[in-house]
Amino acid sequence: MKQARELLHAKRTGRAWSRDEIGFLVQGMADGALGDEQLGAFAMAVALQGMDEDERLALTLGMRDSGRVMQWAGLDGPVLDKHSTGGIGDSTSLLIGPWVAACGGFVPMITGRGLGHTGGTCDKLESIPGYQTAPAPERFESIVRELGVAIIGQTRDLAPADRRLYAVRDVTGTVDCLPLIVASILSKKLAEGLDGLILDVKYGSGAVVQDVDPAAELAHTLAATATSAGTPTRALLSDMNQSLGRCAGNALEIREIIDLLNGSTRGGRLFELSRLLSAELMVLGGLAGHRDQAFERLDAVWARGEVAERFARMVSALGGPKDLLERPDTHLETAPVVADLAPGEPGIVQQIDVRGLGLAVIELGGGRHQASDPIDGRVGLSELAGIGDRVDAQRSLLRVHARSNDDLERVTPELRDCFILGEDERLPPPLTRPL
Repeated sequence: MKQARELLHAKRTGRAWSRDEIGFLVQGMADGALGDEQLGAFAMAVALQGMDEDERLALTLGMRDSGRVMQWAGLDGPVLDKHSTGGIGDSTSLLIGPWVAACGGFVPMITGRGLGHTGGTCDKLESIPGYQTAPAPERFESIVRELGVAIIGQTRDLAPADRRLYAVRDVTGTVDCLPLIVASILSKKLAEGLDGLILDVKYGSGAVVQDVDPAAELAHTLAATATSAGTPTRALLSDMNQSLGRCAGNALEIREIIDLLNGSTRGGRLFELSRLLSAELMVLGGLAGHRDQAFERLDAVWARGEVAERFARMVSALGGPKDLLERPDTHLETAPVVADLAPGEPGIVQQIDVRGLGLAVIELGGGRHQASDPIDGRVGLSELAGIGDRVDAQRSLLRVHARSNDDLERVTPELRDCFILGEDERLPPPLTRPL
């Protein structure tokens, strides 16, 4: 493919691509005209030479348009969604979708699987028996129109160019290339046909981008590119120096969501971040004039049980049990071995290796070492201590849910090493910080 060779050479020597040239390359990704070697050269050229704003926008739009772009004519409310860059115990999607839907929005949320040490919303939903994360497109659209929300996994007809390019990026060491990250995330989200998008960009020890300055650059670039593509977008930075929820693991996080919806537990960082992101979406979509007004509406529908009702109906519509919220113990499988992990010495949690917690969940079988690995939805961690908590013989560091005693013993040393204790009083880090 002579033209592709010439374009790749041009980028390697520092020349910017035009929109038509990028469109040509993206079409080659989608239809197979570009071989894997050329895709690898494309990714490496971008990693070495970068992209300007026009190129980044053209790549995002080209990858979006390489597959189906959803259309939502006839709805009486805005089409909204959120994206998180991934973290430990981050189940906000499962609250935000039904919460915004209960306030009049429509949320066609397409989620991913676990990436590295971070959990995936799609994997969590598959721990619910019968839940279909890959319904027919017509069924997905019908549920969104009827209930205002459906949360599923990525479909094959959505941004197929990204699917090919990402696989090549993974083996060429270009996953962390900023223009390619932006195009990969946004091509899939913008294909949902959105009227507004909120981006939750994580920083801290459990985040993919740990340092705050690169995380802020990513947040700014994502928001600017999505807005230029015609989708009003805001981004915020949220802390991942401790688990967002008190659980990390697929069925365990579903149970944590159910406990919040049922009122068995109240508040906490997971709830507060979900509330904040929902409020931002409502303002973006014109469902509220400002954040305080959005909070009032969100709190009202929550108090009336409308969010729980919307979540339950979505689960049932996608094949899950109708009584999941009333009888979670009947439907969610539990691990055969459950044990509290006490600290070696009592103290106050000063610092947490959150990435290490995520890797321990993978070791227990709750994540993947490679794409083909099966996931055990039962395993994981619960009752996670946070920064500033005092731990001792009565208040453990966490509770381990394992398949066997051998698994439990194998992860125990590394889990203890994830916590640094001391006697200094510590406040939990702020949940978010301004861009």
